[in-house]
Formats: sequence, structure tokens, C-alpha cells
Amino acid sequence: MAEGGRSAPTVGQIVLGLRLRDLREKAGCSFSDAAKALSVNTTTVRRMEKAEVGLKPPYVEKLLKTYAVPEPEIAGFLALVDEANRPGWWHRFRDVLPPWFSLYVSLEGEASLIRAYEPHCVPGLLQTEDYARALLRTGFPTASDRELDRRVALRMERQELLRGPDAPRLWAVLDEQVLRRHIGEPAVMRGQIDRLIKAVALPHVTLQILPFTAGAHPGMFGPFQLFRFDIPEIPDIVYSESLTGAAYLDERPDTAAYLEVLDRMGAQAAPAQRTEALLGEIREEF
Repeated sequence: MAEGGRSAPTVGQIVLGLRLRDLREKAGCSFSDAAKALSVNTTTVRRMEKAEVGLKPPYVEKLLKTYAVPEPEIAGFLALVDEANRPGWWHRFRDVLPPWFSLYVSLEGEASLIRAYEPHCVPGLLQTEDYARALLRTGFPTASDRELDRRVALRMERQELLRGPDAPRLWAVLDEQVLRRHIGEPAVMRGQIDRLIKAVALPHVTLQILPFTAGAHPGMFGPFQLFRFDIPEIPDIVYSESLTGAAYLDERPDTAAYLEVLDRMGAQAAPAQRTEALLGEIREEF
């Protein structure tokens, strides 16, 4: 999965693209056969299967007929296409949401497990409004008050995910410096640490602190997140961010390497049972 270019696909579009690939292969059709049925080049078919272009219902219907899919199943598939093509709730924030981050929000909303390593700041799903505002003000120094409000509102709305009945499991390893770096006034940090203390009491949230005394560790190249899904077609996906974009990795060797790093850091960090006590100790310093 490459860097974002077009408006990011939804998870539904990714799943349907993979299903189109499976149906083509099951029918014994090559990319050339599928492209000929649509009067397009093979690149277009490849990009449809990778959700790199939108799924146009007429194209999808023609492909399904080419693959000898029964009519009742075609109708059901097209209904799923219509549903997948609907913009997600985050579309309302497209004025402050980069296309390359839209896919992240979509993946976050569908994941059953989110594992993360964060060396710089508290994960967005666990930030208080005051902490998020202070952090975003630094990241976007020229933003107007309205734009800043919109960015904060987007971050707060993402957090509804952890309050729902189908909340994913969140397991994050935080470097000690995340908690000691002053973001905003001391009161902001105290409020943020209180928020983390409440979070670790939730059955679906696990936080571990990687202390300075742990020394060098395998995640020192930077922050990243790994998403896992209950949807069989979607493999683990790793997200890593740069100043101007992001990379999404879904090849097994890549995701396995990141998963191994997470496991090793989890073993190197303080046990999760110690997190609340450690947070309390650090809070007293603010």
C-alpha cells in the first residue's frame, strides 16, 4: 500500500477491491481479460483491486458478469459498493484533514486492535482537549483560531471510537519523555496524565511506559501504529508518518518486522500493571 495520492479510500473500498481480485482469480481471468471487458488498460483494473481508484458501479457490474457471478450476488455486491463509496464521518473535516491521513482515520475506525509506539507525544485517541490544542498550536503556528478549533474537534471526535460498544483494543508503548515533555502549562500536563490514569482502568486499553533507564531499544527509528482487523480480507497494516505525508505498509514481511519490534519493546518497557503508579509519580512533578 503506497503513500496517499488521491482522496483516500475507505476500508470498505479496500475490502471490495480485494474481493474483486479474488473473484477474477477464481474465474481464471487475467488482468488483460478484465481490462478488455471494460475497454480500459490493465493498470486501471490493478488500481481498482488495490482501491487506488474509486469503484464505479458500472465497471464493477461488468467485471462481475465477466467473472460469471450470479445475478443475485451481483446486486448484493453493488449495494456494498454504494455503501463503501459513501464518505466517512471525517469527510466533514476535509478542510483540515490531509488526504494521506483520511485513510488512517478509516483504518482506525475499523480496526479490532491498534498497537502503537509513541516517542514524542500522547496518542491522539488519548489526548485531552487542552493538550491537543497546545500540541496542534505548535504544529500549525500560522493556523487561525477557527482552523485550530476544527483540528481539535476532529481529534476529539476520533476518540468516540474508544467509548463505543465495539471499541478496539488499544495497546501503546510510550517513551518516558512523552510524559515529561511540557506541552502547554503544567495544568495541561496534569490533566493529560489524569486522562491516562483513567484510560488504563479501561479493559480495552493497555499502556506501557518505556523508561529512560531501559536504554537503547528497537523502536528508536520513530513512531508508528499497527492496525489489525476482524475482516478476513484485510492484512495487518502499519502506518508511519513524515513531515509531509505518510506510508501504509501491508506486505507481510514489513508488518511482521514491526510486530516483532512492538513485542520486544513491550518486554523492555515497565509492566502494564505498573503504569498507573508510574503516571502518578510523574504527575507529582508538574
